Amino acid sequence: VAGEGRVNKAFVREPDATDERCPRCGGIGIPVSRAVVLRHVREPASVAIAETANFCPSPGCDAVYFDMFERVIAVAAVRTPIYPKDPQAPLCACFGLTADDIDRDLAEGGATRTKACLLRARTVEARCGELAPTGQSCVAEVQRYFMRRKG
Repeated sequence: VAGEGRVNKAFVREPDATDERCPRCGGIGIPVSRAVVLRHVREPASVAIAETANFCPSPGCDAVYFDMFERVIAVAAVRTPIYPKDPQAPLCACFGLTADDIDRDLAEGGATRTKACLLRARTVEARCGELAPTGQSCVAEVQRYFMRRKG
């Protein structure tokens, strides 16, 4: 974060992707661990997918996780709302920052909430690998959303 109200584009990192595409929307998957799937998906859906799975980041697609055998775990099987499948869900699973929080920052002409979350996300408090539906830090997604909304 470069300064109050500004997010440096140089720090927006694209998530790692695979060549695997979501069988429902064709979006490129983000590899996730079995532990991430088990954390976010209710049984028995969580056992109906391979050890190696992918997160589908497409907001309009009802697939949350999928595997190379084109098996899908849909939104209805997740324990809690997941961003971007549910735009009201937190972008930051660790600290609860939502799109509404970022929009409020922008409406106020600053980035107080956004900056605080990004700073915390870089500390030992962050448990992204455990709490995030992608198993990755929210930093890139938060910055991407901020920049997109800022225009």
